[in-house]
Amino acid sequence: MKHSKILYLLGLLCLLSLSAVAQTTLQEKLKTISLITEIKPLESKEFAEKYVTYFTQPLDHDRPELGSFRQRVIISHIGFDRPTVIVTEGYGAGYALSPRYREELSKMFNTNMVFVEYRYFLESTPNPRDWQYLTAESSADDLHAVRQALKDIYPNKWIATGISKGGQTAMLYRTFYPNDVDITVPYVGPLCYGVEDGRHEPFLRQVGTEDERRKIEDFQLEVLKRKSTLLPRFEKHCQEKKYEFNASTEEIYDYSVLEYSFAFWQWGTPVSTIPANNASDDEIYKHFMAISEPSYFAKGGGNESFFVQAARELGYYGYDIRPFKKYLSITSSKGYLKKLMLPDDAKDIKFDKTLSKKITKFLKKNDPKMIFVYGEIDPWSAAATTWLNTDKKENVHIFVEPRGSHLARINTLPEEMKQKAISILKKWLEE
Repeated sequence: MKHSKILYLLGLLCLLSLSAVAQTTLQEKLKTISLITEIKPLESKEFAEKYVTYFTQPLDHDRPELGSFRQRVIISHIGFDRPTVIVTEGYGAGYALSPRYREELSKMFNTNMVFVEYRYFLESTPNPRDWQYLTAESSADDLHAVRQALKDIYPNKWIATGISKGGQTAMLYRTFYPNDVDITVPYVGPLCYGVEDGRHEPFLRQVGTEDERRKIEDFQLEVLKRKSTLLPRFEKHCQEKKYEFNASTEEIYDYSVLEYSFAFWQWGTPVSTIPANNASDDEIYKHFMAISEPSYFAKGGGNESFFVQAARELGYYGYDIRPFKKYLSITSSKGYLKKLMLPDDAKDIKFDKTLSKKITKFLKKNDPKMIFVYGEIDPWSAAATTWLNTDKKENVHIFVEPRGSHLARINTLPEEMKQKAISILKKWLEE
């Protein structure tokens, strides 16, 4: 018994020493990368090792003499011989610091994970914040620099993936650097063609059932009809939250009503949660705020960088005001993104279609290993790449989750779809 205990303790010590060696090995490898200026260990319940690192990136990769910024990159390690998932995040990386965070594909195939915070978000924001360097191409250049820096550490297959704007980023990254990764999986990533793309409003007029759409529109109308009693609550809420807007609070109230249907479908809210038209003011207001809280339109919010990109090249959506005109304080919603959401120093930005044309051309002319996942009722699916679903494409696969929202993932697909997607990815990883 004593002998067994000694052997157990010796085995445990061996494992611990091996772990320490592995950790030291990775840290040593990371320390040789000249772009990395700082490495901090992080706790993880999912990975053997996890670090937050800071890369020095040029503001303009073609003209590095113009200056640089620190980009936050989180590296989560399983093994040097394992595939690697690079998360092309479209926003900030704060949530990826959690000890329990693990991206879907990384968990599914037991891969390493490299999580890249998008430039101009959270800790990856240059100082000063000069908007001219916030471009899609620069974000692709950032990803390429990270990929090149880590290629010798992780020589196995690479998968690029992202959600929403991160899905857009995965698409554009594949377009600008087609050979950087082996596989690309954009989740719910739209490909918009304009600041007010024009496809989202018709989408909302046909999504779901007629009864569902009627119930949503009736609620919007009810909120507008009760403006005289609900607006004072709304104003008080905005004051308490210290929101500042580029329009009157009444206009923001109206825009929040217009936003309601998009937000409702985007997150797959059950129609059964909508209060009846004869519900109390409390019930109506509570539900309205739960779906379409006005922080979205507030100045200085965390989405400013996104709005700048939407206005410049990523595109956005418009509103159909016709059913509500009688009750609105605004006569037109056209140009609302520029009016309400752009910071003062970005008001002159004009939309350029070059990016959407470049991505479209790339996807039409090539057949990269890509799996797109969309939600059927997600309004962003109005700008989906479902037109790629042709017999000419052997490697491009589109999966649309029935009644799926912006939360559509491979794991949320119906079992048959899910297994098909997994088997395709498994085959690609084994090739």
